[in-house]
Amino acid sequence: MAEEQSSRPAGEPATEPGPAPEVECKNEDGVLQDPEDPESTGGNGTDISSLEQPLLKRSPTLTASHLAIVGAKVSHIESLDYEIIENDLFKHDWRSRSNVEVLQYIFLKWAMAFLVGLLTGVIASVTNLAIENITGLKMLHMVNLVRERRYWAGFLYFAGVNFALTFVAAVLCVVFAPTAAGPGIPEIKAYLNGVDTPNMFGAPQLIVKIIGSIGAVSSGMDLGKEGPLVHIGACLANLLSQGGEGRWRLRWRWLRYFNNDRDRRDLITCGASSGVCAAFRSPVGGVLFALEEVATWWRSALLWRTFFSTATVVVVLRGFIEVCRDGRCGMFGEGGLILFDVSGVTVHYHVGDLLPVTLVGVLGGLLGALYNHVLHQVLRLYNLINAKGRLAKLALALAVCVFTSAGLYLLPFAVPCTPCDAGLAAAGVCPTVGKSGNFKQFNCPDGYYNDLASLLHATNTDATRNIFSTGTSGEFRLDSLLIFFAIYCVLGLITFGIAVPSGLFLPIILMGSAYGRILALVLAKFVHIDHGLYAVLGAAALMSGSMRMTVSLCVIFLELTNNLLLLPITMFVLLIAKTVGDAFNPSIYEIILDLKGLPFLEPKPETWMKDLTVGELAAAKPRAITLQVVEKVSTVVEVLRSTPHNGFPVVDRPRPGVSELHGLVLRSHLMAVLRKKWFLTEKRRTEEWEAREKFSSTELAEKAGSIDEVQLSPEEMEMYIDLHPFTNTTPYTVVETMSVAKAVVLFRTCALRHMLIIPKFHQISPIVGILTRQDLRAHNILGAFPHLANKRKVH
Repeated sequence: MAEEQSSRPAGEPATEPGPAPEVECKNEDGVLQDPEDPESTGGNGTDISSLEQPLLKRSPTLTASHLAIVGAKVSHIESLDYEIIENDLFKHDWRSRSNVEVLQYIFLKWAMAFLVGLLTGVIASVTNLAIENITGLKMLHMVNLVRERRYWAGFLYFAGVNFALTFVAAVLCVVFAPTAAGPGIPEIKAYLNGVDTPNMFGAPQLIVKIIGSIGAVSSGMDLGKEGPLVHIGACLANLLSQGGEGRWRLRWRWLRYFNNDRDRRDLITCGASSGVCAAFRSPVGGVLFALEEVATWWRSALLWRTFFSTATVVVVLRGFIEVCRDGRCGMFGEGGLILFDVSGVTVHYHVGDLLPVTLVGVLGGLLGALYNHVLHQVLRLYNLINAKGRLAKLALALAVCVFTSAGLYLLPFAVPCTPCDAGLAAAGVCPTVGKSGNFKQFNCPDGYYNDLASLLHATNTDATRNIFSTGTSGEFRLDSLLIFFAIYCVLGLITFGIAVPSGLFLPIILMGSAYGRILALVLAKFVHIDHGLYAVLGAAALMSGSMRMTVSLCVIFLELTNNLLLLPITMFVLLIAKTVGDAFNPSIYEIILDLKGLPFLEPKPETWMKDLTVGELAAAKPRAITLQVVEKVSTVVEVLRSTPHNGFPVVDRPRPGVSELHGLVLRSHLMAVLRKKWFLTEKRRTEEWEAREKFSSTELAEKAGSIDEVQLSPEEMEMYIDLHPFTNTTPYTVVETMSVAKAVVLFRTCALRHMLIIPKFHQISPIVGILTRQDLRAHNILGAFPHLANKRKVH
């Protein structure tokens, strides 16, 4: 990122030609936006000429001013300071803390983890009840109109309610919080990887995500609330740790402990795991999801806190379930802690089952990879549409809603009615009219049910529960399952990417469970396992084939179904599906990260990076800008005005002809000094107490702000600043002969923002260069070293 890459001499242009807008436009939060349309994903910052190009233009040089799409909004991207800044002020602040303050800090971290879990559980329960009641009442009235043979009235009512719900969700996202669109998981992955995703975890995003997900899911579109719940948990964690945002932010003394990127990162990890737990009622699965899929940096203390958060979520969910058990939360507000219980089935394995189970895994990997590829192209196409502005985004969402409503309403008329089993009919289970159940009567006469309506005219959760149901091998017809699979494939591809909160989990589960049942029916002679369990295996395989998760997904499905006997074949299917999918393309979240332009560092560097050294990377950049330990005010101001970089190496010259690296000073700390005008009339080093009297660690944790806000007189410009109290004297340094592959691993593992390169042999300068996240990204390196592209093809 150019704003943190301090390898350009003062006076040179701060930006390169490429994705950056020609005119800098800033919103109220100081975030750079497209000057043509601040809410669009196109404009000057977006390539809309070809479906084969990245969504944002990339610079062919090693360093670039970086824009990325956050939610549905083009924003200027910076990195986060996860590294501990060990300057004199930090060391004194840490040493001066009493035992009481240390215990208070530890207690508050656990208290925050508890509050994150508590609030996430409450919001998830309320959201779920709202979705089920709105959807259920809508379905009841629609079915009553169909039973009265008022088919056009039924369609207009059904489509009209869906249209209104989608309109509310889309307007909220397009107008008030563009970053609330989509699942939010790619942006959370990027944040925990070290990328600051602006306007992503604020109060507007939280409110719009809650209301928008209720409206979007209740409208019947093929999307889930799982991704939005992860984002909701992350928003809660951020707001709690910071005491709110903007002018409403609380300035309580105890909140100062969390005014840093490291603690905020840990709480957002707790929020993400709590969201998954709330979505699937899977506490262990939520922790493993954060570990396997979302978090980049992990430690044992964080493991315990995330587990504590998810345990709190489960207790809250259980409390709501007990309250709603007697129907006090509405007709459709009931449900157990196990969403899709298949524990009553005893699973027996035979040698003959290996072949069809293997086929489920292979098909899951192939279909998952195909789904990722087609969705990749759909998202590019949607980018062309969304680039037209807000009205285009709204029109696209409403068009998808109308198409979905027509498909869900009309398709059940295309299949014949199925007679109810005599035993089920006598028990009053079949058919069901309007209520949740496997045997929806819909347009059928008494004693018959419409199996396709049982799947399409239900909430996504009820549809999954129906298709996962065991002992129902003859309940669903093959043609109905094929129609269901086809329509959900189409809807899953065209729905994701519109400007509403949406999740990928449940749509993929529905597609996978359908093809699992289809396979069980086609191979009925060779299948000894219950068809409902094949639906479970198909859902797991397709999710693994698309998202490439294994461990967390396995545990989530075990907690969803409550059947430990499924563990061996579930593990078998997941491993096969992931292996097959990896042979074709990356996971869906990696594809979305790349499309959005978020500079996510992958855990495994490219093989050809071993053939390049960090010294060669530094040589491809302009020389590093360095500051003296005691620097002139005018020099500091000129550097800050001429470059948007975040960190600057500080060089000390203890005696003539000798220079040594003193450390690294952050832009935010320089701005704090300039704002307080802590200047010296003579060039000298200050005593330790002088800086401590003027600055606190809380003040230094604030964001940098703009240099244009600082007004200095000519006399002040001639004064000096002693940088040594603010300089991080222990930055991460590497020798210039280190390979880029090794540097990428170190950079990602240690969650760095800057990496200083020092010479192997004594030279005039103690610093060779400085690397940041952008310098270590593959496409930037290939832009500066095009000959490495041939090696990339070979590997």
